[in-house]
Amino acid sequence: MKIEDEIKQNKKFTSEYHKLAVNIIFTSSWLYRTHAQSLKSFGISPEQFNVLRILRGQHPNCANNQLISERMIDKSSNSSRIVEKLKQKGFVDRKENKNDRRHVDISITKKGLDLLENIDAKSSEMDALKSSVTVKEAQVINDLLDKLRG
Repeated sequence: MKIEDEIKQNKKFTSEYHKLAVNIIFTSSWLYRTHAQSLKSFGISPEQFNVLRILRGQHPNCANNQLISERMIDKSSNSSRIVEKLKQKGFVDRKENKNDRRHVDISITKKGLDLLENIDAKSSEMDALKSSVTVKEAQVINDLLDKLRG
């Protein structure tokens, strides 16, 4: 569906660049909602999923809040709060760093790894993309988005 129809716009965009910006923002929001809905049955948010994936990428090494914040997709997310919620659910461990007591070592637990494996096996977050664009089209879109960000 065209962006004009999605947002029920009566007037034309001021330019193709304006239309592009609105389209990217709208599509980002749509993809986020789709992703959040697919994670709901696993009891985690997209931000928590992002932190778990970062920690899985670091595994078996630990991470700290600074590393997590730097790698998060949503830079405005509060990584400390997210880590605490994941700790309460048993998906991560947090320990004082032996070399620097000002830092905290954060690692993914077996339960967290198992959750990600389960999500990977059952998640359909990318089904909407797979049914809409080919692999070649996805490559072109990725290249254009990378170019846009400079």
